[in-house]
Amino acid sequence: PIPAKCLLTSVRVPWYLAKLSSVGSISEEETCEKLKGLIQRQVQMCKRNLEVMDSVRRGAQLAIEECQYQFRNRRWNCSTLDSLPVFGKVVTQGTREAAFVYAISSAGVAFAVTRACSSGELEKCGCDRTVHGVSPQGFQWSGCSDNIAYGVAFSQSFVDVRERSKGASSSRALMNLHNNEAGRKAILTHMRVECKCHGVSGSCEVKTCWRAVPPFRQVGHALKEKFDGATEVEPRRVGSSRALVPRNAQFKPHTDEDLVYLEPSPDFCEQDIRSGVLGTRGRTCNKTSKAIDGCELLCCGRGFHTAQVELAERCSCKFHWCCFVKCRQCQRLVELHTCR
Repeated sequence: PIPAKCLLTSVRVPWYLAKLSSVGSISEEETCEKLKGLIQRQVQMCKRNLEVMDSVRRGAQLAIEECQYQFRNRRWNCSTLDSLPVFGKVVTQGTREAAFVYAISSAGVAFAVTRACSSGELEKCGCDRTVHGVSPQGFQWSGCSDNIAYGVAFSQSFVDVRERSKGASSSRALMNLHNNEAGRKAILTHMRVECKCHGVSGSCEVKTCWRAVPPFRQVGHALKEKFDGATEVEPRRVGSSRALVPRNAQFKPHTDEDLVYLEPSPDFCEQDIRSGVLGTRGRTCNKTSKAIDGCELLCCGRGFHTAQVELAERCSCKFHWCCFVKCRQCQRLVELHTCR
């Protein structure tokens, strides 16, 4: 199978986030100057927000891991290359894959910064103190509500500034800005209310609640659904400004939460190193599936190899008092199908 290297990087907007993921904690202002891909305004923001940049790094790493999870069974599986841009030219173009990368990267930054605020890691922000009093449902707002407003605002400032600095009138800048915002909306629309009961013997005489960000896996699922239903758009003059409208007039206009793209994607079947497309040869496929992970679709009709491989796994596990589980190591033969 083609390895998917987790050296988190992307292109243009998310490209510089990769560098943050590999430098560790940023402790000196000079580090900001050394990060390739940052424009001058981002370097300035980096210097003013050194304590936040470690959260940006974590958010970028979270984004690439989620991308590789969501696309693990697709022809394009978010694999990376050793060269730049590491996802290849397919995401330097206005494809729906690029739309997802921008959205999940923007969401990752907002998510990680928000979590850092609530956990007390950052001096510039803390819990969301605007959530207080009694809710219409009758519970008391209390505890530490996640400060999603700060996380979203920082993501907007740091991630979007690259496109805005170019003048957000080009088609690609409009696409990137829209998908960045769609990524952040995926968190905002899935915010949760978590509660704790108080009372005698665990009764719920009083219930205190707070707002929390959803698990990032839920954000990834939501954006993957938006990817599958993404709208192909084209730029058009609307009044005195340019806007993206559906290329097919029969489609309803997209919302702020939808992903948009400008160019059709390649089929990703054959290797094209110049474009960063690794192809699907050698990929493991599911012989019985009729979906995209099935051997017929994933292997692009080329057929597949079948081999018997020995799989080691834990078995006959027993719990021993107190307190550990002891297992045996068992071997079993399984059929492995790989694309030709």
